Parts: sequence; structure tokens; C-alpha cells
Amino acid sequence: MKSLDDKVVVITGAASGIGRALAVDVARRGALVAVSDIDGPGLAETVELVKSAGAREVRSDRLDVADRSAFTTYAAAVAEQFGRVNVVVNNAGVALAGDVEDLEYSDMDWIIGIDFWGVVHGSKEFLPHLVASGDGHLVNVSSLFGLLSMPGQSMYNAAKYAVRGFSEALREEILMAGYPVGVTVVHPGGIKTAIARNARTSAREDHDRNARYFDEKMARMEPAEAARIVVEKGVLGGKARLLVGLDAHALHHFARLSGSRYQDVIAAVAGRTKPAKR
Repeated sequence: MKSLDDKVVVITGAASGIGRALAVDVARRGALVAVSDIDGPGLAETVELVKSAGAREVRSDRLDVADRSAFTTYAAAVAEQFGRVNVVVNNAGVALAGDVEDLEYSDMDWIIGIDFWGVVHGSKEFLPHLVASGDGHLVNVSSLFGLLSMPGQSMYNAAKYAVRGFSEALREEILMAGYPVGVTVVHPGGIKTAIARNARTSAREDHDRNARYFDEKMARMEPAEAARIVVEKGVLGGKARLLVGLDAHALHHFARLSGSRYQDVIAAVAGRTKPAKR
């Protein structure tokens, strides 16, 4: 895919952060845009920004990506309205902080439903439409934490590692089948989004302190820059694995070079810097 002009681009989790920035970016490049999110008011703001960016057609839906039947209905409706689907970005995601011993199963199910099953639903439901387009691209957003583990992020790690494994296997299947669809798995580092502020935490975690720690110590890149990289290097550049941010590159290479010993280093550093439990 060399251009997004007149392409139909579907983006989940578009009410804020990277999803919103992606919607604005592709609109400026001439795409027709379908955005969704569970946050209705935030999504309405995104729609206005996308229109201001020059999108000729915008579809907006309130969607819980963890709801399989709702996603099936949504994918069919989008394809019917636009007549085709060229790009799908499964971006919707949430966070859950807390040690395994402190987490509730209900919260564990919640994050896996959105961060993993949401990606599976988006990939499976839209894949036939991407193939039919003759010029498709699938972008699944994992994380730096889909490349290395972090204490207090076990379920986020689990979901994002799962996104990576699922997407890479799907890409292999697509290559074997000879389908005209590219697949990119995105591994962002610290991006200035509201993910930490909107996260759930265990009862022993200080939610506000954790959010401040992320915003002040970890979030480095603006969403617009992350979106540009995803579009130019992922969708248009065809890169299969895309790391976004210097922190993502640095920590990924550190983990590769040090092998499993990286876990010892991470545990030692986190023990000194991570906000204390209640």
C-alpha cells in the first residue's frame, strides 16, 4: 500500500491517545475513516477533529471490542456502508496494575477481554474484507510489554504477549495463503496517553500515584508522532514488527542481549523506583 487516499481505515479505541491521533493522521492523508470506542463523548470529539482534518466520510460507533456479537455486527455494517475495508487498526486497550496475588479474577477477565480478545475479534471479523479489498493491511497494537515483562503488569504483559503471538502466527498464515494483506504488530513504549489514568488497579495499589509515575517518568512521546510512525512505517512501509519510541528500542535490545537475566535487573530497578503498595 503506497497511499491512503480513498482507502477505508477502521480504528478501534479512537476516543483518545494513539487511536485519536491515528484517525486524524489518516484523515489528512485522504482516507475514509470508521472510528469506534466505548467512550462516547471522547469519540464525538475525535469525529470533529477528523472532520476538521479533511475526512470526506466518517463513521462513528460506540463499541465494546470484548463483545463478540457486537463486533461481528459492527464489522458487517462498516463493510456494507463503505463497500470495502482496506486498513484495520486494533488499537483499543486498557491497563491493570497490581501483583498477581492481589488481583481479582474479574479484573483479569476484563483486561484479557479487551486487550487480547478485542484484537482477535477485530482481526477475524475484518480479515475477509481486507482480503477482498486486494490491498489490505492489519495493524494490531501490542506494547513494549509484549516484548519484556514488568512486575505489577502481569495481566497486561499476558495480553500483549498474546497479541504478538496471535498476530505473528496470523501473518504467517496470510503469507502461506498468498492473501494481499500486510500485518504489522506495534510495540509502543511510553506514549503520552490516558491509559494509566484510566487503568484499574488492585486494592493495594495507589491508583493516582501509579498514574503520576507513568505520566511523569515513562510517557515520552506525543500520540501524533506515534501515529505518524505507525502509518508511515507500518501501513505504508509494511514493517511486520514496529517498535515505537527510543525506550521501546533500548529496552527491547537490552532484553535480547541479556537473556532471562533482564528479569533480575528489572526486578531490582523496580524495587527501588516503583510506587509502594498501600
